[in-house]
Amino acid sequence: MSAMIPFSILDLAPIAEGSNASASFRNTLDLAQHGERWGYQRYWLAEHHGMPGIASAATAVVMAHVAGGTSTIRVGAGGIMLPNHAPLVIAEQFGTLEALYPGRIDLGLGRAPGSDQTTARALRRTLETDADAFPQDVLELQDYMSDAPRQRVLAVPGKGAKVPLWILGSSTFGAQLAAHMGLPFAFASHFAPQMMMQALTLYRANFQPSAQLAKPYVMLGFNVFAADTDEEARLRATSMQQAFVNLRTGKPSRLQPPQPGYLESLGLPERAMLDSVLSCSAIGAPETVGRQLQEFIARTGADELMITSQIFEHEHRLRSYEITAEVHQSLKRAETGL
Repeated sequence: MSAMIPFSILDLAPIAEGSNASASFRNTLDLAQHGERWGYQRYWLAEHHGMPGIASAATAVVMAHVAGGTSTIRVGAGGIMLPNHAPLVIAEQFGTLEALYPGRIDLGLGRAPGSDQTTARALRRTLETDADAFPQDVLELQDYMSDAPRQRVLAVPGKGAKVPLWILGSSTFGAQLAAHMGLPFAFASHFAPQMMMQALTLYRANFQPSAQLAKPYVMLGFNVFAADTDEEARLRATSMQQAFVNLRTGKPSRLQPPQPGYLESLGLPERAMLDSVLSCSAIGAPETVGRQLQEFIARTGADELMITSQIFEHEHRLRSYEITAEVHQSLKRAETGL
């Protein structure tokens, strides 16, 4: 499978221990500006609520911050958790973004709450909204943003907005919906890879062409912790490992400093959990990362990779994305013989 596929950035706007949301947003814009120069295709932010280490709860607002400080990179939500919102509100928000930054906005849609049930109730004031109604919500949103809405209520801005919709998923449900609707499919393999290959097979086999998309298009989440040496990269990765262990044990935290010997300090259950959730990862120096990226692309046939690098120090995070971009260019040169 070709290494010519685009690479993009998924930013969870991490709040590092000892830092705050203001610094997180400054770092987000700085990373987006660097990513634009390094040739990344798109820059996505994710909706999470009540998470001490994630600042992108007001996803559309942070997107406006990023789009306003860049000029060519696509900016998107990866994603908006639609059960938390009235589809009309999302149509208006993304219609506004598209009017401000035409031709640069993406809208990825997920059906998870992006929070716990208590936070979901606070967001919605009621839990009557049903995640199983997600397909109907997507259709309603799609109609609001169409050129000729069937509903009496108009989304202004929003009507006629040319914002590509994506379906996000970590199971076969999203794959089936994306295939049925003829939409691109983004799979959360960077933290929930267990059903990845089954979902991809299902999506590709059942895809129905639509006005937006003629053939299946798959973007896969992939963790990269790149540094100048394998040892340094393994150390950088321990911040993300701590975040997962803290989350799974009910103690979500800000992104912690790297901790030497962290993996060795864990019990077998925690190590098995990390091996599972972070199995779609590249950790190492440029040569190591390049080999692992090639293997992942060849195994999955991905049309695009969404790279995430949850690294404590901002300059080390920048370096990881820079190395990934350099590796990408090297792989493309090797493939073309140039």
